[in-house]
Amino acid sequence: MSTPSPLLQSPGAVAGEGRDSAVAAHYGDPMREQRLLAEGLAAVDLGHRGVITLAGSARLSWLHSLTTQQVTDLAPRTSAQTLILTPKGHVEHDLHVVDDGEQTWITVEPGTHEAVAGWLDSMRFMLDVTVTDRTGEYVVLGEAGSRESGEGEPLAWVDPWPGPVGDTFEYGPPSEEHPGRLWRTRELLVPAGEVSSAIGDRQLAGLWAWEALRVAAWRPRLGAETDHRTIPHEVDWLRSAVHLHKGCYRGQETVARVKNLGRPPRRLVALHLDGSGHLLPSAGEPLRLGEKVVGHLTSVARHHEDGPIALGLIKRNVDPTATLAAGEENPVAAAQSVVVAP
Repeated sequence: MSTPSPLLQSPGAVAGEGRDSAVAAHYGDPMREQRLLAEGLAAVDLGHRGVITLAGSARLSWLHSLTTQQVTDLAPRTSAQTLILTPKGHVEHDLHVVDDGEQTWITVEPGTHEAVAGWLDSMRFMLDVTVTDRTGEYVVLGEAGSRESGEGEPLAWVDPWPGPVGDTFEYGPPSEEHPGRLWRTRELLVPAGEVSSAIGDRQLAGLWAWEALRVAAWRPRLGAETDHRTIPHEVDWLRSAVHLHKGCYRGQETVARVKNLGRPPRRLVALHLDGSGHLLPSAGEPLRLGEKVVGHLTSVARHHEDGPIALGLIKRNVDPTATLAAGEENPVAAAQSVVVAP
């Protein structure tokens, strides 16, 4: 469990749940916060994300050899997303990477920084690389924007979603038609003592606002859209995080085999939920076609324009035109939009 963020003491702050309990879900008006965030007038406390730095002359070529994206020649203040896979090609960690010319900065999902830092440190061998866990020393703030940071500004990681980035493949619609084209976000890396000045006169938006915009953009989140069986193809992560011709790395064989010889066994789907009732189903609840369970909800949100929306993982061969039933005790109708083609 992450240490509670000092911003939880802000007026109106209501703590999140589970792995997001260390930051605010909202500050009293989630829909207004969401609109302000979309307009670039608010900042989000992502202080529960882990922060890791890599130093040393071999840091980028070494990280390149271990993960899915091409980062050997990553220019200073340029962002990338890369994945750590298991030997069988399952997604283990999602790394948000930006280099400042002297160090490589990585942010990771809440509660994973020790595992990521420990594994990276174990893989250094005799190379000139130093791995340092900076979690707590630096804080992550989320904001709208797609501009890389400049000299004299806090270092920022710019999300490349929906790409495509490099030599890769899109399982979903092309980027110009993808709802993720509206997902233009940055993560600011700020010393813990400078958070207030980095927020400035902007409003605070809670994580519910951030998550609603993420779900609307069909943007996968590690630990929500992924489980121990997930391969990158199932959630369309090749488009932003996987380079298909970059040389060997752990799990590459599975990536290449599925890309070249078949389709992933499951696929991410976007869902518009019937919002006529007061209650919505929760992440983890089943998705059914008739009486048959064909998948489960992964993220559920209320969007300020689209209403109740969700992401889910379903079996690849489910009819993409079928309306599903979402939830266990009081299921609601869920109309599909194809994220990963069947």
